[in-house]
Amino acid sequence: MAYPRSMAREPVRRPDIDTLRAADVDRHKIAEQLKGALDEGRLSLAEYDDRVRDTYAARTYADLLRIVADLPQPGLSAEEIHARQLAEQRRADRRMPLALSILWTIWSSLFVLNLVVWLIVEITTPDVDIYPWPVWVLVPGAVLGVTTIGVQSMRRRHNR
Repeated sequence: MAYPRSMAREPVRRPDIDTLRAADVDRHKIAEQLKGALDEGRLSLAEYDDRVRDTYAARTYADLLRIVADLPQPGLSAEEIHARQLAEQRRADRRMPLALSILWTIWSSLFVLNLVVWLIVEITTPDVDIYPWPVWVLVPGAVLGVTTIGVQSMRRRHNR
């Protein structure tokens, strides 16, 4: 198909990589992944034949990715996939909510600031005992700690 000269001069903007044309090398990589899935017993011979035919007929990356979308990475067993999912769930459960992270950051900054100011005053006035007022900043820290523990335990209980 011949393209008009005006179109040849203008660069074509592509919204995402899925619309790009696939090369023979890309098709070959997908065919190898399908062969691995066949060897692992994830595909029947008929499914393998259908998918390989579709692989070599694919035009875009989206077509290729659709063919292997339901297959795990080569060499992974169901136990490994399940273990990874459980590990990700545990990580998500331990992750602190954004609001608590912000509060901990604010509290830590205020505590360090109070401690530094107190140390500067204590060092610059050696003859006078200065009351350790940064101790009082520990009270909101303790309340924040109890709140964090409560929120995390409620989230764990809710996720079960």
